[in-house]
Amino acid sequence: MDEYEDKYNRAVAKTFLSKLPEYEQEFIREKAFTFKFSHQELKQIIDMARDLEMWDESRISEIFPEHTQRKVLFTRLRKAYETIRDKPNSYENFTLKNVPREQRFTFKVAQKEGFGLGLCPVASEKTRCCNLLTLDAVESCGFDCSYCSIQSFYNQNTITFDSSFKNKLLNLNLDKNRTYHIGTGQASDSLMFGNREGILDALFEFARENPNVILEFKTKSDNIAYFLENTVPKNILLTWSLNTPTIIKNEEHLTASLDKRINAARKMADKGIKVGFHFHPIVEYIGYLDEYKKLYERVIAEFDPSEVALVSFGTLTFIKPVIKQLREREFRSKITQIPHVDASGKTSYPDETKEEMFREAYKSFSPWQKKVASSDSVFFYLCMEEHQMWAKTFGYQYATNNDFEHAMLEAYCKKLGQNYLL
Repeated sequence: MDEYEDKYNRAVAKTFLSKLPEYEQEFIREKAFTFKFSHQELKQIIDMARDLEMWDESRISEIFPEHTQRKVLFTRLRKAYETIRDKPNSYENFTLKNVPREQRFTFKVAQKEGFGLGLCPVASEKTRCCNLLTLDAVESCGFDCSYCSIQSFYNQNTITFDSSFKNKLLNLNLDKNRTYHIGTGQASDSLMFGNREGILDALFEFARENPNVILEFKTKSDNIAYFLENTVPKNILLTWSLNTPTIIKNEEHLTASLDKRINAARKMADKGIKVGFHFHPIVEYIGYLDEYKKLYERVIAEFDPSEVALVSFGTLTFIKPVIKQLREREFRSKITQIPHVDASGKTSYPDETKEEMFREAYKSFSPWQKKVASSDSVFFYLCMEEHQMWAKTFGYQYATNNDFEHAMLEAYCKKLGQNYLL
């Protein structure tokens, strides 16, 4: 074994080389021995090859430039890759691969340490955050959205319920003179498992015993049977994450269809439960503005603002563990094929793109943008965005996270017909 072969074997040992087709593995090996790529160059070339295959784009062998100097060649290769990455996405000729056809997971009931009530995991002073408290009623999710960060924190194949959840919930010591906003859809989907292990029984009892808590269930499911069959406490909000048919088909695997989500929300509104909608993530692709506009128009046509407590907008943001997790999977997705720029420690679209998507989204809902004092008013917000983005797209902004939180809670309390307790 010569010196470079040993170096090559060590360099590729902890990369995604084995995830590539054999002909690409051999191509990279051949070029590596020809140009004597460094450890970091090899890792980047393999990451590029993995991304191109995942995006269903031109393969690494097809964009590899002709040149005799290693550094010039690598620079040109990187530029060719970034040109593909940064171009507007198109799902027109995109072919899915290894898409899950059914939910496959195991259930686990275990005694968990702690309770799982804490700040939203993406809370940050760098972005304007509503200070949502999150309740990890269930860990991991049976859906398979390609962009989801949950997969980087939990074992996707195991759904874990806390055996002492009900007792912990009842013993939670909350200030009765303060309004709380607690969400259950951060570590899993709020509704897809229904009342398994008595989880909804416990949450309904908690809501009834704590009328100062606004309890939000966030979902991409249409599993509302429990809510139809039971009296729902008035301090419960049911919110749906909505997306275009293109994104649901190609990136939100195993979730309920758009029709099913909207129909479920309609049934809940008909029962008198306040609902909300999260358009998150808004994803840029060719024709996306028109397709999202049709989605917004449908929601406006099918719901009255008096029935809707909130509408939020957000987009793709990534941390390195999520990108690594996606590269490890044997599937195709265009979700990371974006021009990654720094976004308060994460990566996301450039500000120009976000300004376009949020401005058009907010403008589309102009029929619902009434005075805050109105009982019909809907609270609009941006999720995980710097405060300047609010001014550029909404025309106003909050000075602090606390100001944002107070405005949100006051609006929700008015919508639910309860007093806002500071």
